[in-house]
Amino acid sequence: MSGIIVVFDFDKTIIDIDSDNWVVDELGATDLFNQHVQNMPWNSMMDKLMEELHLQGKTIEDIKQVLNRVPKHPRIVPAIKAAHALGCDLMVVSDANTFYIETILNHLGIRECFSEINTNPGFVDDEGKLWILPYHDFNKSPHGCSLCPPNMCKGKIIERIQSTFKTENNKRIIYLGDGAGDFCPSLKLVEGDYMMPRKDFPVWDLICKNRQLIKSEVHEWTDGEDLERILLHIITSLISIDDMKKNDDNTSQMFDCKFETISLGALPKFLYVPQ
Repeated sequence: MSGIIVVFDFDKTIIDIDSDNWVVDELGATDLFNQHVQNMPWNSMMDKLMEELHLQGKTIEDIKQVLNRVPKHPRIVPAIKAAHALGCDLMVVSDANTFYIETILNHLGIRECFSEINTNPGFVDDEGKLWILPYHDFNKSPHGCSLCPPNMCKGKIIERIQSTFKTENNKRIIYLGDGAGDFCPSLKLVEGDYMMPRKDFPVWDLICKNRQLIKSEVHEWTDGEDLERILLHIITSLISIDDMKKNDDNTSQMFDCKFETISLGALPKFLYVPQ
């Protein structure tokens, strides 16, 4: 392993849209969504929508088919496979749910690239209904973070990941995200880590306004091609020559081929902060 942990948000990062909104719209549940969205927490609302769609006759297979045609940038899967092949430990931290994420990653052929999927539990019962539960049970044990939605604090997940290697100084985290919920984990990153916010998305705006609170390096990205170029450049800059020599022949060949086919260019400058 390279000692590099790459943490991906899911919606609008690995895939190009919000998975909840995609499922709602594709299954014709927009009116139901509008009825409930102002009356309950998002996570609870999605669980309620799944119940009502089940009563209307929508099946798990219907949901899978919708998820399998979700929009994604063509360079995201190659970027993930390359980071995994270079020895990075890949994880997902997302406010989606396990059913959506597992279904999509398996369809894309990259589920085995990830060692952890941290998200809201989603499971199918014996009657074929999809249940979506909160990651943090906010009724019994609220997480207490004012920056995050009640069902999930991504910052606490990052702290848990950091606690697993607190005695290892060579571990580095690269975090990629887009939403407001990705701001809290960006505050948990330390010097030597990297934050990759999607430009012109909520987390990028929050970081621009609060740059003094961020200890990690910040490198923005715009789309899947940009993500791939910047992410692989950061990873390869962190891997030492000695580590490279330890790779087996197949990995070394993959690495050489990657550099022949991708023009990495110069790593973009740090995030510009408007004055």
